[in-house]
Amino acid sequence: MAEVDGVGVPVDEPLLRCTDVNISFAQRGKAERLHAVRDASLEVGSADIVGLVGESGSGKSTLARAIVGLQRIDSGAIEFQGRPFGRTRTAEDRRGIQMIFQDPFGSLDPRMKIRSALAEIIRRHTPLRGKQIDARCAELMDMVQLPRSILSSRPAGMSGGQRQRVAIARALSINPRLLVADEPVAALDVSVQAGIVNLLSDLRRDVGLSILFISHDLSIVRTLCDSVNVIYRGDIVESRPCAELFDDPRSDYTRTLLSAIPRLNGPRTEGLAQGQSLGARRR
Repeated sequence: MAEVDGVGVPVDEPLLRCTDVNISFAQRGKAERLHAVRDASLEVGSADIVGLVGESGSGKSTLARAIVGLQRIDSGAIEFQGRPFGRTRTAEDRRGIQMIFQDPFGSLDPRMKIRSALAEIIRRHTPLRGKQIDARCAELMDMVQLPRSILSSRPAGMSGGQRQRVAIARALSINPRLLVADEPVAALDVSVQAGIVNLLSDLRRDVGLSILFISHDLSIVRTLCDSVNVIYRGDIVESRPCAELFDDPRSDYTRTLLSAIPRLNGPRTEGLAQGQSLGARRR
């Protein structure tokens, strides 16, 4: 009998598997549909960080929204924890995968204090009540390395990095197994990006979280991810372990992306890994 993990999924099976996923949109005044994603296939294993990279408009975010259930697919299959999603997802399905959006300010309700925003989700999706919710909110602040006093703040009184950490705490509040991080540092100052990346790496190490990390910043992807999927005009043109892809890219498009990495006294990727000590935090 195959070994299984804590939720009954064979340990040698991926946590998430997308197979030949197609997504298209109707175009006003045109009979032909716009094909945003074509026959896309990728996998995310348990406690893996998998990158999805490509230029703007390549279909990264569209595929991400389909994975979390915000976008219907035309054909193909998305399987999670060993079973395919149906047309309608259950509450358990939705709890298992949570998303971190690019704009932390736009994803938080400006009228709500952070404690209220977290408590609303915890109350709706878990059996916790009263002081248990307060304790969970405090625990979440510890997990994302924020002072507990932040719980009394509103988003407008926080920095961009703090807001993104709160967004991560909100995603973690119902104990998902997979985070889909859609350009989670693109809207942040360079000075705070490394802290968010390190936090994601720590969460993978400390709680066994799996992450699909979507980005156009190849230097961060190289530092953080175990494997990388390169998407071009809706097609995934290359899926490789991270080190192999950066050392020996096979597709012309991947080589074009890598050649576009800015260089200043050497490759930008090396500068980030050394300057921010991110490479030492990989597991």
